[in-house]
Amino acid sequence: MANPTPGGRDGEVPSPLPSIPLRAEVSTDGHTSIGGLVREASTHISTLLRAEVALAKAELTDELRKGVKGSVFFVVALSILVFSLFFFFIFVAQLLSLWLQSWAAYLIVFGIMVLMAGVLALLGWTRVRKIHAPERTISSVKDTAAALGRRDRDGAHALER
Repeated sequence: MANPTPGGRDGEVPSPLPSIPLRAEVSTDGHTSIGGLVREASTHISTLLRAEVALAKAELTDELRKGVKGSVFFVVALSILVFSLFFFFIFVAQLLSLWLQSWAAYLIVFGIMVLMAGVLALLGWTRVRKIHAPERTISSVKDTAAALGRRDRDGAHALER
């Protein structure tokens, strides 16, 4: 079964894209008016632009799909790494228990883990605090709204009320 959108899934035939006719349209009287030529040119340009947009959409969708499939492997690898850290910390505690009592070794490892979590949380907090509102965009939108706003009889903008 054919996919109704351009760039069908693997194994499916994509639907044809709109195209520019390869032969000239023949008029009944043999002459084409300037208006007819302009209409024909605008139709061809419109069809060409739609085809370019459809091609770009199909290519981007395909590349995005590939990227998502590839990123799944990175997420799985990161998950395995995070779970393997438990074994590393158990190893460190067992190594420390050769010189200390077992409870003290595990307490030291726990303290190191809490300290690392605190440092990372502090780093994250400082990065999040640096996020600000997009001031230039807000200013630009306000300027555009002011420029496009209607003026009353007294010259005040309608959007400012």
